[in-house]
Amino acid sequence: MNILSKVNRKTSLAKFIDRDKNLERTIGTKDLTMMGIGAVIGAGIFILPGTVAATTAGPGIIVSFIIATIVCSLCAMCYAEFSSALPVAGSAYTFGNIIFGEITGWIIGWGLVLEYMLSVATVSTGWSAYLQSFLANFGIHIPKALSANYDPSHGTYVNIIAILVVVLISWILTRGVQSSAKLNDIMVLVKIAIIIVFVVAGAFFVKPSNWNPFMPFGVSGVFHGASLVFFAYLGFDVIAASAGEVKNPKRTMPIGIIGSLVVCTILYILVSVVLTGIVSYKDLNVSDPVTFALQLIHLDKLGMLISLGALAGMFTMMVNMIFSSSRLIYSIGRDGLLPKGLSKIDDKRNVPKHSIIFVTIVIAAMGGLFSLDKLASLVNIGTLIAFTFMSIGVIFLRRRKDIKNDGFKVPLYPFLPIVSVIACIYLLLQLPLDTWITAAIWFAIGLAIYFGYGVKHSRSNK
Repeated sequence: MNILSKVNRKTSLAKFIDRDKNLERTIGTKDLTMMGIGAVIGAGIFILPGTVAATTAGPGIIVSFIIATIVCSLCAMCYAEFSSALPVAGSAYTFGNIIFGEITGWIIGWGLVLEYMLSVATVSTGWSAYLQSFLANFGIHIPKALSANYDPSHGTYVNIIAILVVVLISWILTRGVQSSAKLNDIMVLVKIAIIIVFVVAGAFFVKPSNWNPFMPFGVSGVFHGASLVFFAYLGFDVIAASAGEVKNPKRTMPIGIIGSLVVCTILYILVSVVLTGIVSYKDLNVSDPVTFALQLIHLDKLGMLISLGALAGMFTMMVNMIFSSSRLIYSIGRDGLLPKGLSKIDDKRNVPKHSIIFVTIVIAAMGGLFSLDKLASLVNIGTLIAFTFMSIGVIFLRRRKDIKNDGFKVPLYPFLPIVSVIACIYLLLQLPLDTWITAAIWFAIGLAIYFGYGVKHSRSNK
């Protein structure tokens, strides 16, 4: 077998289902929807509506979120069809492997590894900063040497809280899917409750005059705002990684993916409406616009509640991203492209314990020791590449006679998948050059691993 035929080989759906037989299907529709909300809604809901309104869209940020939702919904529907037709672990990595071939699946998976792990590492440092700020209200301070990433010139050596929160979440995930799902459900409900408290309390202080002019930056500002807030929705795709552990995936996966997107959209729009109604958009270009608005209407004590909401939001985001990254690494190890030990399933808890430990070590090291500010934009490129492949992949999926799908299908086919591809490519082209250069280095490393290890050890060789 020559190298070209090796990298283009495709594995059948039946083989993937057989490889996942040790995973236990315990996730229901409610838990899956909560996973999606937990992954999408983080601390950004208290920041993004204000800063984008102030600098780009004005009160038209409300329309920006609606436009972003429409674009994101196109990708979500493509994921929903794939998850319904191919109910196996690994998300876009496995889908790409089945539809396009092994090397394409690897490229998508390598991009998702970057998205998931870098997302959690970045958020863990944000969670640490929020918690330290919250504790400072009670006179509790973390020793400076343990308060931030390695930077001896500023007296910091390790971000101990960022490490500990990742280790805690990973320990919870090793206790079993049902245990972690229950905790996630509770935290998501707390987060939603805090958002609703802000919306209801703030509604009494809304001044309609603050919405005039509605589009101070013009229609172009609203569309530019949409391209920025689009990234507020990144995370719903992690739901697809759990397809191998979901009950009745043909029904549950589409409801979970699209349902979580609908709920998140409603929450983003409500916060945007109230925030821009309380304060003029011109004054919202601050690091904490929601807290600023509450201070303006003399509801300072609610600021503490917002801090708790931000902590809960980031915590659930990390839970779901670590869960998904461990399933992704499990899937790649399952196929032999990474050491097969990473795909070992714990007999007692039915979870891929080794892959959870692996991602914990990597994420904890990244979040605890390194400054990730300049690398955060790489999350966007990894996600959008996966979105692009999934959008165009629906067309190839429909042509496969060996894959029958009697579940969810993207409506207005092939028009909507094509529009989704165009939208994803447009957003990719908006990313800066240095992001593309760094991403090229990351994918070059990935190809070196694939050709140096993966091709030789792939289970498709057997």
